[in-house]
Amino acid sequence: MAFQKVTRRSVPDEVFEQLLSEVMGGELSPGESLPSERRLSEVLGVSRPAVREALQRLSHAGLVEVRQGDTTTVRDFRRFGGLDLLPRLLVPGGELDLKVARSILEARLHVGPKIAELAAQRGPDTLSAELEQSVAALEADDDPVERQRRAVEFWQLLVDGADSITFRLMFNSMLAAYEPALEALAVVMSAEVEQVSAYAELAAAVSDRNPELARSRAEELLSHATNSLIAAIDALEEA
Repeated sequence: MAFQKVTRRSVPDEVFEQLLSEVMGGELSPGESLPSERRLSEVLGVSRPAVREALQRLSHAGLVEVRQGDTTTVRDFRRFGGLDLLPRLLVPGGELDLKVARSILEARLHVGPKIAELAAQRGPDTLSAELEQSVAALEADDDPVERQRRAVEFWQLLVDGADSITFRLMFNSMLAAYEPALEALAVVMSAEVEQVSAYAELAAAVSDRNPELARSRAEELLSHATNSLIAAIDALEEA
């Protein structure tokens, strides 16, 4: 384990980050025991309370099992981790993980239409005007990166209208992974965010309280760019 001295001793975040990197990177395997609190505090150069707090955060995230008076055991984050890990998994060590990218795209394609369907069923009366304003802002913006942000704002409205805390948290996690790559994805995503008429049709279906049509419009809107990106990922993996 390549632990390093922590320079800011009052901030246990650094301890948490180092331990998390070891777990997520595979340096610490599932079932493996961590060094004792005392040993970790010595290696990292921090107090035992700082180590204890970091271990508790890892435990709350489902990544380790802490037993009072016993060893701390690493858990398999693939089985016990949450969606908050997506941003870390997408770009580990500064390089894009293609498999994780594909999984996010696949989830987006399946979740987005359901969100639109629910928004048509449950959305407040104010949603229609908000979606109309969002489409107008999307049409008025020519910058490809800003257009992506406008598209995100459009989907934020739909997620709110769907009134599902589970879909909201899923959306938040996928967005956290997606936002850092906005500029890099500008060219590929242009095929989607330039379809202003498709956004307008989706907004109209939601405003008309037509769940089936809203779902269909959302699937049409998302499928083109999603399929293109997945094809690009497949090509990169083959290369």
